[in-house]
Amino acid sequence: MENSYLWTERYRPKKFEEVIGHHDIVKRLKALVEQKNIPHLLFSGPAGVGKTTLALVIARELYGDDWKQNFLELNASNDRGIDIIRNEVKDFAKTKGIANIPFKLILLDECDALTKEAQQALRRTMETYSNSCRFILSCNFVNKVIDPIKSRCAIFKFKPLKKEDLIQIVKKIAIDEALEINEQSTNRLYELSGGDIRQLQNVLQSCASTTKIISEKEINEFASKNESKDVKEIVTLALGKKFILSRNKLLETMLNNGLSGIDILKQIQREVMDLEISDDKKLGIIERCGEVEFRLVEGSNDMIQLEALLAYIAKNS
Repeated sequence: MENSYLWTERYRPKKFEEVIGHHDIVKRLKALVEQKNIPHLLFSGPAGVGKTTLALVIARELYGDDWKQNFLELNASNDRGIDIIRNEVKDFAKTKGIANIPFKLILLDECDALTKEAQQALRRTMETYSNSCRFILSCNFVNKVIDPIKSRCAIFKFKPLKKEDLIQIVKKIAIDEALEINEQSTNRLYELSGGDIRQLQNVLQSCASTTKIISEKEINEFASKNESKDVKEIVTLALGKKFILSRNKLLETMLNNGLSGIDILKQIQREVMDLEISDDKKLGIIERCGEVEFRLVEGSNDMIQLEALLAYIAKNS
């Protein structure tokens, strides 16, 4: 059964001593836990850097074996409205915990996805039930969280892990899983993950499913399945004012490779920098990519927004 676990779960730290990286944050959180009295916390930073993991570590350290009875984890992106605050959060917050700790914990992941009305309701709930419940809020973009919530929280800003920290993680997994991985392969893993532990572990597990010798070639072959080589052709066709061909290639690439709009957009941004076009054109395309990404994050239709980007490239080439 152990072998069926995702490596992201198998190697998730359970104690502060097991956490790699974020030394200052871990030190401060450990001190708060030792006092058995933590304030509301706000963790901000990119995905896969350990925000949820540290929230779970706090719960385990506070409550011991009974941590699940005193801990509620919710993902705000699943239900962005006010009902999640009025129902699940409030129902859990107003009941007393069963441990020696006088308060329970609620982890609200991706709280920046909540609507403004839901955030206002959350602020009131945090005030009303502060004696019986403490909140750990996790977000990617702290600027999307309203000021009244931020002022009630101790804010911890997470950064992508440093290269030496990720190398330490890779070495530990390699020893536990009996893998052979050299320095070049480790560097390629770091480049591919960009400090995202979860992505690094997923790539490593996928490669290890076919071989115990993790070479740079193996990693690149896996990466190529996720990084389509057709994106350059899509942009080149648009630059040649062949909008319909470019659009058709875009649709084919997204369907065949299972790529989202954000995936395609990031690759377009990388490809544009290597194209032999003027700097002014590059600036215009990059600026438009920023606008499209904002709309995609806010929930716009992927295909319509990418078609609009290709239309802009074709029109201004």
